[in-house]
Amino acid sequence: MRDQGRLTSWDDDKGFGFVTPDKGGLRAFVHIRAFSYRRRRPRNGDVITYQLAWDPKGRLRAENVLFREMPPPHADPRPRGLAAASFLAVAFIAVIITLVVGGRIPWPVLAAYIIMSLMTFTAYAFDKSAAMNRRWRTSEQLLHLLSLLGGWPGALIAQRLFHHKSKKAEFQAVFWFIAALHCAAAIALATGHAGPIDSTWMSKFSGT
Repeated sequence: MRDQGRLTSWDDDKGFGFVTPDKGGLRAFVHIRAFSYRRRRPRNGDVITYQLAWDPKGRLRAENVLFREMPPPHADPRPRGLAAASFLAVAFIAVIITLVVGGRIPWPVLAAYIIMSLMTFTAYAFDKSAAMNRRWRTSEQLLHLLSLLGGWPGALIAQRLFHHKSKKAEFQAVFWFIAALHCAAAIALATGHAGPIDSTWMSKFSGT
């Protein structure tokens, strides 16, 4: 026998929420792994059908979950904000390339941005997978550190692509502060308000 209800309190970062039955009664826990034939991410308010079960601790949960209503044909399946995030990330890297060509910064800086962006993108992907499968999570402090070290373009794309950490106001505030620091530095170099970063400057900075 299948019941029908509405998805509530859905936390997309953690991949779980609750279903409130249409006919009344107790809410049941819903994990993203319980969805069958999932073509999109669950959202609050989704009408679903499911089978009730009990976990080893005696708590009610939903299994074999199906969407009762599929999104309309005109709905855009792409993650929201992905195009804008990709444009901003690519535009920033393009500015860095221009600064390298113009001799304002050495090429290892460009390489560092690309490598760190790839590493940060991968870290977000692993953390999203861990959240969905209840595995060990990557700390928010580490994600911010990777962004600070130059991986923020990769983080920006990953946030929109995976719907990960994109709705947490406190996390986003710190992230955009980091992104603003990098953009401000690039603008200062591009407009001549900061001296070029050469090998001598880097040697002094590193203490060698």
